[in-house]
Amino acid sequence: MPDALCLSAVIGLPYLGALVVALLPRNRRNLESWLAGGAALLTLVMVWLLWPSVSQGEVPRLELPWAPELGLTFVLRMDGLASVFAAMVAGIGFLVVLYARYYMSPEDPIPRFFSFLLFFMGSMIGLVLSGNLIQMVFFWELTSLFSFLLVGYWQQSAAARDGARIALTVTAGGGLALFSGVLLMGHIVGSYDLDRVLAAGDTIRTHPLYRPALVLVLLGALTKSAQFPFHFWLPQAMAAPTPVSAYLHSATLVKAGIFLMVRFWPVLAGTEEWFWILGSCGMLTLLLGAYIAIFQHDLKGLLAYSTISHLGLITLLLSLNSSLALVAAIFHTMNHATFKASLFMAAGIIDHETGTRDIRRLSGLNRSMPFTARLALVAAAAMAGVPLLNGFISKEMFFTEALTASSAPTILHAMLPFAALVASILAVAYSLRFIHGAFFGPDTDDLPRTPHEPPQWMRLPVEVLVFLCMVVGILPAATIGPFLDVAVRSVLRGDTPEYSLAVWHGFNLPLVMSLFALALGVLLYRVLQRHLSAGVEGTPLIRGLDGRRIFDRAMVFLSWRFARTLERLLGTSRLQMQLRLLVCVTFLAAILALQPYGLRLGEVALTRADPVVALIWLAGGGCAVAAAYQAKYHRLAALVLLGGAGLATCLTFVWFSAPDLAMTQLLVEVVTTVLMLLGLRWLPKRLVLPEAAQALVPRLRRARDFVIALAAGAGLTAVSYATMTRPSPEGIARHFLERSYSEGGGTNVVNVILVDFRGFDTLGEITVLGIVALTVFALLRRFRPAPESIGVPEQQQGGDGNWLLVPGAIMKLMFPIICAVAIFLLLRGHDLPGGGFAAGLMLSIAILLQYMTGGVRWVDDHLRVRPLRWMGAGLLLAAGTGAAAMIAGRPFLTSYFAYADLHWLGKLPMASAVLFDLGVFALVFGATVLMLLSIAHQSVRSPRPARPVLPERARPNPAIAGDD
Repeated sequence: MPDALCLSAVIGLPYLGALVVALLPRNRRNLESWLAGGAALLTLVMVWLLWPSVSQGEVPRLELPWAPELGLTFVLRMDGLASVFAAMVAGIGFLVVLYARYYMSPEDPIPRFFSFLLFFMGSMIGLVLSGNLIQMVFFWELTSLFSFLLVGYWQQSAAARDGARIALTVTAGGGLALFSGVLLMGHIVGSYDLDRVLAAGDTIRTHPLYRPALVLVLLGALTKSAQFPFHFWLPQAMAAPTPVSAYLHSATLVKAGIFLMVRFWPVLAGTEEWFWILGSCGMLTLLLGAYIAIFQHDLKGLLAYSTISHLGLITLLLSLNSSLALVAAIFHTMNHATFKASLFMAAGIIDHETGTRDIRRLSGLNRSMPFTARLALVAAAAMAGVPLLNGFISKEMFFTEALTASSAPTILHAMLPFAALVASILAVAYSLRFIHGAFFGPDTDDLPRTPHEPPQWMRLPVEVLVFLCMVVGILPAATIGPFLDVAVRSVLRGDTPEYSLAVWHGFNLPLVMSLFALALGVLLYRVLQRHLSAGVEGTPLIRGLDGRRIFDRAMVFLSWRFARTLERLLGTSRLQMQLRLLVCVTFLAAILALQPYGLRLGEVALTRADPVVALIWLAGGGCAVAAAYQAKYHRLAALVLLGGAGLATCLTFVWFSAPDLAMTQLLVEVVTTVLMLLGLRWLPKRLVLPEAAQALVPRLRRARDFVIALAAGAGLTAVSYATMTRPSPEGIARHFLERSYSEGGGTNVVNVILVDFRGFDTLGEITVLGIVALTVFALLRRFRPAPESIGVPEQQQGGDGNWLLVPGAIMKLMFPIICAVAIFLLLRGHDLPGGGFAAGLMLSIAILLQYMTGGVRWVDDHLRVRPLRWMGAGLLLAAGTGAAAMIAGRPFLTSYFAYADLHWLGKLPMASAVLFDLGVFALVFGATVLMLLSIAHQSVRSPRPARPVLPERARPNPAIAGDD
């Protein structure tokens, strides 16, 4: 199989699987599990098919031009480092899918879970395979987004929602810093291509912008990998389902920051700034995480802080500016993924079979769950660094590098051996806490469920991972050695040092430190056992150091107190005052910009004024002024006058030979006028001021507003006049006119520009339109009209209810005719005035008229529009048209044009852009109708009932009440 096809499959299979799984019903959990697991397994197979090329030092590469002149090219590349990380992501992802099949409850929305999991997998693989810096940041932020959805999967849990919010705030904030950092790196190198950046290490390190770029990039890495002082988000994310914790917080999400630091190690490392930033953060995280882990009573909380500590260990190794330390960091990254994922799964099995993760309630599970106990024992021993397990070898390498670096003159170097020894002692203690607290001791009956072994297939992923811990620990060179070597050589290239993965290196100082750590760790756990048995909450000595509380206080200050202060100083609840401030600031900015140069009129001779156009503009201007005046007193009259101003604009477009613009403007005027007309009913009644208020002050205020509006309008008119009386520069109209038919296959230049030459802009615009429609729908779903607006309007009281009998009958007869006109506009749009946007508005007008004349209930009973499906189909069709061009090897949204020879009809022009236009039509129609339904259905809703006032004794305590 070609390498380019394999690369496409590696990143495409998880996304394709996520889309398919999301469409399955909730009661097909076996099928969903099979599909999700199959997508992950096939992704792993694709990675393995690329391994022969990668192991030979080749870098398979797939490059798709996007906007190459801006340095934006979609590049996938797989070197040794990317191959190892992609294999971890896909391999452990497959095991997590198998584990989740038995862990998740049938009542959970399983399709959503597996869909989010596969979307995250694809985003993580896209991150490690990215060959463009901007593309890397894009996938980086996608991992933050889908981790937010996975952590907050149990939406009914306040802890899950808070954990997801905190994780997204911290990691997405770091992503913004990373984006700024890669922009600086791209500016320094002159390219965003990863290969060119990696080859420009000396250029970057000697550039004046090196320090800000370094700080920004490391901010992104440290926040994602939960390094001090950003470590607090990871324990809060333990509210996620255990399969999410086993996947995101062992092998993928938290390793993204490690991957970033390793990837940019040849470029950014080797300086004092790199050492001090990463060294200080890594050492503090290593010691703090290990110390807090001992005193956690939740199994997952203990594993979360131990993960923080091990990530600090890897970060500390990367800070040492040593090639051997880099080897140890990559090796421990691989080892940590295996034993930590297995421990998370073991904790999930305990929770699943006993109903609790609280160590204070667990005891003696070794007798009821013997197989799980032995698996957890081996994984915890690997985490503690027991010999003949994978964690022992990488810990020995850490001790060796700490001793080697201690000869450097700085105090941080001198502290390395002591920090490494203390962290190892603490690791042994919290590993013993995990095993002894859960599996040993007397039996207990204080459990929500009777403990027993899980299903065999649920335990299988743990068995596989524990087996890897043992095999790598016994035969490291034969098992993991080739993969580690390829990963290291892809980073260091020709500077790869000699290293050994032998289990026995003789009786040396690192071995003495390991034995000393094991002995003191056991002793420390025995000393602390009485304190731990007491079940005291909090960590001794540092109870006040609570990152979550500091974060919450900062967020309250920024989002509440500081925001309220700004709102009080600069904001107002009235739109008129905000518009006044906006117009005045804009007017002053224009004056300041024109002051150095002045406003001089052009020299182009004026054409003779046409009396018809002058009359149209006079009428339109009069309508606009009258609408502004009537808006204060008569909303309906203001809306009618506003329509008159829009009609004058349409006639102006017709006069200047722009039929497409005129048609679109007319249809937009109709739709917006009707939608605003429907919304007028739900606005509160205008406040009638007493006669005392109709005094001099309100009149002066209105006069002031009139002067501001007149000055702004006159200024804009003067600028427009000065611009139009100058010679027009050579534009791009000729380019489109000459190529509209030859390259776009259409004679309607405006429509060809929209669906072909600037199709990507149109795709973005219809996407925004869909988002706006969904936002309106979401907001109005919870809106309830004021009680005084629910009743029948005064104009309809006293009759039999058939107020629009004749117009209703006419509109029912006109409905198929308007639909036919919409289809006619759609089909002719590529060559004559029309197109998908105009057709979508025309069809939505047909539905609008039915609602206006027939009423909401009649239309709901006779027409099933389903606007959400129209929007989804339209967006998929438009995006699919562009994707089809990429499959054919052409840039995204490249159109194809040919003639189809139909004997009975002759030759018909066929353009792929017509399919794109059809997607525009469907989305515009669906979005417009969705907003219509959101407003129209207010008439059949009742006002929201007032909440009953609870007696004082029955009121919930705000300190403990949930915020569901």
